Amino acid sequence: MNFLSAKTTWTNAEFGIFKACVISYGILIGLYFNEFLKNYLAFFWIIFAIAAVWTIVLWVNKMKKGNVKV
Repeated sequence: MNFLSAKTTWTNAEFGIFKACVISYGILIGLYFNEFLKNYLAFFWIIFAIAAVWTIVLWVNKMKKGNVKV
């Protein structure tokens, strides 16, 4: 079962739907565990910042290599 190593291509519209699903699920979790998650707010901001910078670096490297179709 090589689910994580499967190679797929996504259009921007398809990936946008996936992101909307993940974001809405995260908001629902945040609404349900509101008081519990307040204790870990700084931790979540740190994880978000690291993930955002990492994503930007990956995107820039991909753009430099010319692997992105515009």
